[in-house]
Amino acid sequence: MTDGDEQPAGAAASGAGQPAEQPAGPTACGGEQPPAVPRDGDRSAERTTAVEADEIAPAPGTGPTGHLPTAAGIPSPVAPHGPPLEGAPPEGAPQRPAGRRRWRLWAAFGLVLVLVACGVPGVLLLGLVRDAAGRPAAERGDRGTPAEQRLAERMVAQLDRQAAALLDGDRTGFLAVAEPAARPALTRRYAALRALRVTAWRPAADGVPVAVDGRPGEWRLAVTVGYCFVVPGCTPGSVGMGTRWRVAGDGEPRLTAVEESRATPAGARPWEVSDLAVAVGKRAVVATTPALRGKLPGLLAQAEAAAKVADLYAVAGAPPDRYLVYYAGRAEWQRWYGGGRPKWTAGYAVGVGGGHHDVVLNAQSLTPTGVDDLLRHELTHAASLPDRGYADRSNWWLVEGLAEYAGADGQPVDRYEGLAEVRKLVRGGWNGRLDALAPADDAADDRVGGAYGIGYLAVRHLVDRYGEQRVLDFFRAVVHERRPMAAAADEVFGDPWPALHDDCVAYLRAVAG
Repeated sequence: MTDGDEQPAGAAASGAGQPAEQPAGPTACGGEQPPAVPRDGDRSAERTTAVEADEIAPAPGTGPTGHLPTAAGIPSPVAPHGPPLEGAPPEGAPQRPAGRRRWRLWAAFGLVLVLVACGVPGVLLLGLVRDAAGRPAAERGDRGTPAEQRLAERMVAQLDRQAAALLDGDRTGFLAVAEPAARPALTRRYAALRALRVTAWRPAADGVPVAVDGRPGEWRLAVTVGYCFVVPGCTPGSVGMGTRWRVAGDGEPRLTAVEESRATPAGARPWEVSDLAVAVGKRAVVATTPALRGKLPGLLAQAEAAAKVADLYAVAGAPPDRYLVYYAGRAEWQRWYGGGRPKWTAGYAVGVGGGHHDVVLNAQSLTPTGVDDLLRHELTHAASLPDRGYADRSNWWLVEGLAEYAGADGQPVDRYEGLAEVRKLVRGGWNGRLDALAPADDAADDRVGGAYGIGYLAVRHLVDRYGEQRVLDFFRAVVHERRPMAAAADEVFGDPWPALHDDCVAYLRAVAG
């Protein structure tokens, strides 16, 4: 897929041509008060528009190397107790003969291991905002001097005014707190956030301002913002960012820059660093760059269909209020959320706090036939994973196996596209341990595909034996409650885990032949 696609009518792009924002910035959680509902303001100056699902006729959308199926070509989701669903994690590229399973996602494992979520301690700010002595503000051990506290209050008051303008659709008011040099980047950010239908924006200072060495009158303040998109009453996600200020002659602080977040593994959100075109549906929101906006109708239709499947796997409560999917071009894949994914990744899900997981698809790695099951796989991660992700690599097979099961969309086992890779791995020296299945970042494509396939077959066998609900209960006990596999199996299945493990392995070996 190239970046030169035509831009369909109805989907405007944000801030094209604006300079990128400056780097650096912390992270933490926003407040708990209910988010403000945005009021319609003057949108005439906005350059990014969200496109309603019913405004986009699902015309043939195009994929990275051709055309993505339209709504009519999307398989209907299976019922909760239908045949097994298979899926694939967020990495790799779906290309069957040469290793379709490549697109299996590293994210389920790398993403969710350390997500940036509410409750993450302030130590994540380390190295992002430093005081004059070079120490992180979060480590200063005090709340600053009274003068610093008063300055922080004035800065936050400016950010509150900016937040109110953002929710009102008042671009002029949003830019008014900033110096002229900062406004181009802020204009792009404003347009992207408005396109994503921002419904809550709650800035809070993390500590007090620190003076910038060698720059009299300039300060840096670490800020955490709680935010919601589309849904007014959502539990906010959160992002930490460094802000830079200059105190004017009247003593009023003026914003000079907002630094992009650098916390790992989430990194910079797309709306921080890119112009965006957005399409909004009933269950999903899809965003991409202006150059790729022609893909939005097809992608939104596919995401809506995938969401119906993923909703069935919300193991710990209600499914996400909306699934947020970003479609990344070549440059964006390297920049959004820090980039640096394994070479076999075609997509991933990353936790951003508040129970939200953003999904990113790699436009350069996808084929038209691979998008549907990849979306089912990744959205299932977003529905099933806990807010803080999972920390035990030995559970990789279960996390990815459930997403593969969902991604398979009820197809018979003998039609699972990864069977050849499973067969190769089973016959090629795999030690027979599910807890040692996770592939390395530099693993060969067939090794990755085989690992995902084994996870799928193990979960499929448990579903065939015990039913979907008990498998979801087992997943919740192991992944959400972090209980030992043996204890969870005894309680949920009433059978010892060592015997169940060996039974799953015997089954998948028999299927592989």
